[in-house]
Parts: sequence; C-alpha cells; structure tokens
Amino acid sequence: MSAAAPPARIDRWLDRIEAVLPAPSAWAFALRIWLAMMLALYAAFWLQLESASSAAVTVAILAQPKRGQALSKAFYRFAGTLVGAALAILLVAAFGQDRVLLLVSFTLWLAICVFVANFLQDTRAYGAMLSGYTVAIIAVANIDTPQNVFDSAISRVAAIALGIVCITFINDALASPSTWRSLRAGLSNALTGTTAFAHACLTKGDPGPEAALRQIGVIAPLRADANAIAGEFDDGPQRAAGARSAIAALYAVAARARTFAIAVRWRGGTTPAIEEARAICAGLTGGSGRPDAAAIAAARGRLCALLRAAALREEPDLDEVVALQRALDLARALDFARDGFGSLSEGYRPLRRVSLPTHHDVALALRAAARIALAFGLTCLLFVFAGWPATSFALVQVAATGALSSLNPDPRKFANGVFLGMALASTAAGITLFLVLAGGQGFPLLAIAMAPVIFAACFLALRPATFGVGFILLVFFPVLVAPANPQVYDLQVFLQNALLVLISSGILWLTVRLVLPVSPERARLYAFESARRDLRDALVGEGGDATTRTSFNSDRLYQYAQANTGAEPVRRRRLELAFAIAHLEASAARAHAQLRALWPDPRLRAAATRARTVLAEGPADAIPAAARDLLRAARGGDGDTVLGAARAASDLAAAARVMERHRRFLRRLGLPGL
Repeated sequence: MSAAAPPARIDRWLDRIEAVLPAPSAWAFALRIWLAMMLALYAAFWLQLESASSAAVTVAILAQPKRGQALSKAFYRFAGTLVGAALAILLVAAFGQDRVLLLVSFTLWLAICVFVANFLQDTRAYGAMLSGYTVAIIAVANIDTPQNVFDSAISRVAAIALGIVCITFINDALASPSTWRSLRAGLSNALTGTTAFAHACLTKGDPGPEAALRQIGVIAPLRADANAIAGEFDDGPQRAAGARSAIAALYAVAARARTFAIAVRWRGGTTPAIEEARAICAGLTGGSGRPDAAAIAAARGRLCALLRAAALREEPDLDEVVALQRALDLARALDFARDGFGSLSEGYRPLRRVSLPTHHDVALALRAAARIALAFGLTCLLFVFAGWPATSFALVQVAATGALSSLNPDPRKFANGVFLGMALASTAAGITLFLVLAGGQGFPLLAIAMAPVIFAACFLALRPATFGVGFILLVFFPVLVAPANPQVYDLQVFLQNALLVLISSGILWLTVRLVLPVSPERARLYAFESARRDLRDALVGEGGDATTRTSFNSDRLYQYAQANTGAEPVRRRRLELAFAIAHLEASAARAHAQLRALWPDPRLRAAATRARTVLAEGPADAIPAAARDLLRAARGGDGDTVLGAARAASDLAAAARVMERHRRFLRRLGLPGL
C-alpha cells in the first residue's frame, strides 16, 4: 500500500497542474492571435496607416478559436464598419458645426442599432451593434476637428480590412480548428443524447419538464456554429442548411417523444396499436440511435397504416390518434435528423431548408436601447460640466462597452468583467510602455513586449468564467499601448487615457445596475407576456409558420429557464406552465395550418370551418367533438386525406387536453371559451 502512495500523490499533483496550465490548443490559439496582431501592426506601419492600432484591435475582436466563427464575425464587422463610416460622414456633414445636435443624432443612431441588434442573431447582431459605435469612433472622436472625419473613416476602414486579411491568413496558414469539425462532433453527441432521451420517454414515460429542458440546453448552443460554417467550404451553405435542419429535427424529436408519453398518460392506458407504435419507435431510437433511411421508411409506412386505421374507426379514440400521430411525427423528425447530419457531413443538399427562429422580447430591446441612450447622454453631460479635456476618448469607450453589454445575456457580469479587464489592460499597458520598452524603438522589441499580455488575455478569454476579462484585456491593451512608428512615450497622455477608460468602465458598471435594469422577475414577465400574445394569436389562426413553432418555443423555454429563479417547487411549477403554454400554442398553430389545407376539399369544408371556429372562440369542451366530426367527414377520402384529417384532429385533441388540464391558469390569461 505504501509503495502505491507516491504515484497516487504524483498523479494528484499532475491533475492540479493540468487544471491550471492552459491546454496545447489554448497555446496554439494564443500564438495565432499574437502572430496575426503583429502581422497587422507591421503591415499597417508599412502602409503608413493613420491608426495602426485599429488593425491590431480588429484582430483582437475577431479572436475566435474556430475558423468559421472568425470568418463570420469578420464579414459582419466589415459590413458594420462600412455602414457606420458612411453615417459618421453624413452626420458630421449635417451637424458638424453643432456639437449638441451631433451628439443627439449619434445617441439616437446608437439606440436604434442596439434595438435592431437585439432582434438579430450571433454575428449579425454584432454587425448591427458595431455600426452604432463606429460612428462614435469616427465622428465623436473628431468632434473638435470635423474636417478630419473623412480621412479618419477611410483610415479605419482600411485598418479593419487589413486586420481581417491578417487574421484570415494566419488562421489558414496555421490550420485553425474548423467550426465544421467541432459542430459535427457536437451535433453527433446531441443526436445520440436526444435519441436516448426519446427512447426513455417511449419506454419509461414522461421524464418531466426539467429533463426536457436539459435536453433543449444540449441542442440550443449548436445554432451559433450552424450559422458560422457557411464560409468554410464551397458547399458551406448546404452544410449549414443541413445543420439547421438537423437541429430543428432534434428539437422535434425531444418534443414528439415527450408528447407521445403524455398522450399515453392522458388515455390512462395503451392499446395494441399504441404498443406497436411504441415498439417501432423504440426500435428506431434504441441501440446506436442512428436508424438508416430504409428502417425509417418502413417504420413510417407502418405508423401511417396504424394511424389511418385508428382514424377510420366508428368511434375514434382521440387519445390513441394523438399518440399514433406523435409516433409518426417522431419517425419523420428522426428522418430529418439523419438527413441533416448527413448533409452537414458530406455537403449534399438537405431534404429541407428551415430557419431556427429565436425568441426576442420587444420590451427588453426597448429597455436596452433606452439604457444606452440615457447612459451616453448622461455621460456627455457629466463631462461637459466637469470640463475635462480629451473626453471624446471616454465617450467612445462608453458607447462601445455599453453597446457590447446590451447583447450580453448577463450585463452585470459583463460590466464586472469590463471593469476588471480595463484595470488589467491599463496596468499591463503601463508596464509594457514604461518598464519593458522604456523608450525603446524597433518592431521586434514591441512584438516581444506585447506577447505575454496577449497570451494571458487569450488564455482568460477561452475560459467561460473569465471570458469578459480576457476579451477586454485583449482588445484594450493595444488601444492603450497605441503602437506607432515611431513609438510615443507620453506619460501624461497615457495616464489620462487610462483614467478615462477606467471611468468609462465605472459608468458602465453603474449603468447596468441603475438605468432601467432588468431583474429576473421582469425578464420572466416579458417572456410570459410574449408567450401569452403568441398563444392568443395561435388560437385564432394567426400563429405564423407552424413548422418552426417547435424550434421557436424551445428557444423561448431555454431563455425563460435562465430567469426562472426562486424556490425549487416554484421554479418547477413555472416551468410546467411554460411547457404547457408552448404545447398549446404549437398544437393550435399546427391545427389551424392543417385545417386550412383541408378546407378546399368540399367534404371536409364544413367540419374544418367548425373546428377552426371552436378552437378560436370556444367553448373548449366542444373541441373533441369537432375533432371527431372531422375524422368522420374524412372517411370517404383517400389515404392522404384521412392522414391529413388525423393530423388536424390530433392537434385539436391535444389542445383540448391542455386546456382541460390547466383550465384555471389559462382562464386567468383571458383566453376565449374557458
């Protein structure tokens, strides 16, 4: 035993060291960013650009561990810069002689950009937000010298283009990890996990909303990379479309498996048809969870036959129809997941092209826009009354960091990271300039002096807990060092800039806490009100595209859960009601869509019209009868007509069951017929 102790002790120490030291991939990432920043600086010096540091800052902002992410962000950064530069020239041309109007017009533009960015996704949101504070970098920074705005705009566009070229070249030359490869691995794991979740629902019953939410949490983060891989390959758009189709299918697999279990529970038992459908779907989701096309096609054929037989019975069992329809939907979703994953892997055209809509609250977007407008306006007043010189530099930082915080899921945490990152950037820049470089000139010395800070910032940025600190340190370190040829060593200017960035970070820290803050209670209220409006629209047939409701509702539930704080029983009850609203809204939207498709058939027109009226106006107790009447009216039709009627009847019955189960809660929402 004693002989085995030293190796065990050594292993523990090695584990601790490995937990602290960056991984080899982190070193490679930091090396790529340092090389790209130095290449951008050297090229900017050679081209004699006015603001060489902007090229290095561009590389820092585009510092992404995967190539596709960097390419996507670079595209929207360049587009946002062009828009912002054009508007900066326009505003200065219109209000160059009136500082108040210039600042007011910029504040309005920044608020508009932040509002729009809250309705976009990923790098597109960043591009919209960037077009806002680019005006500050060009117009506000030159508020005392409006004649230099055009030259400043051209110089900034050139520096950003140079930074994009440099980081793209280094990423390609040093084989930066592919977004496609990591997405493929992540999607494969999500596919395995989701089919296992579906298998558990089929064999063990409904696992509850908490388990469903955990599965949504596995799928949701894949969306960002699915949009980023389009630029990595010639067939990137097809691979991206396949990834989106697979992600939407995984949302559907999780939802359909769970609603199958719920339908069986509603019925209070099974039937031979339900048991056969359960066995078929369990066979598709069991084992490796990767059924081939032939197996899925055979399963779909048999499930269609079971559903058709159930719909044509003299007295249809609506709960049985719901369960069989959900089993068929599950098989279809598995087919789309298989096809989408194959399209991502091999680059062929997927069976469908779908979007992945995300939930956005208008109220939250308005508050974010008003917050940045008030923060910038109050900061302007503060600096005017204080009479400090060179405060345009601080105004630019307030605009930039405030806009960035508006897109962060946790603005308070981001503001903490900004404050600490600014302090570290100021300290590191001061040490680098006045202790390491100490008045020296020469590019090799500058590159070596900046390397330790850049590496440390990259290591911090790769850790989720310290991302904000690392990102700010990486971006603002070159801003404060302000590399130039020759290098300028002005202690007074440096201390003034360092003080101003610290003040701007303090203003941001106060802003996110005092100016229109969004508490978890308020975030839940906004999400709930949005869901209530969508539910009312869906019940009257105005629910939008029924095929994307599952993805949209999954994203809304994922966001809602992040604000679902409080005691465990309270959180569980809120989550149950949120899933119930999503279930009812999706069922109503699909029912109206299918009933509209059945309306042209003269035999089904009256039954379809009555079903839509009852769903929209009530009473809710009449919905099951309307569903049975629809099935009876479809008996004389062909197989596709019967299946279409069964799909509509299943959604009508599901909506009726949710209304019955949560009648008291839904009545408080003011829904008709309850």
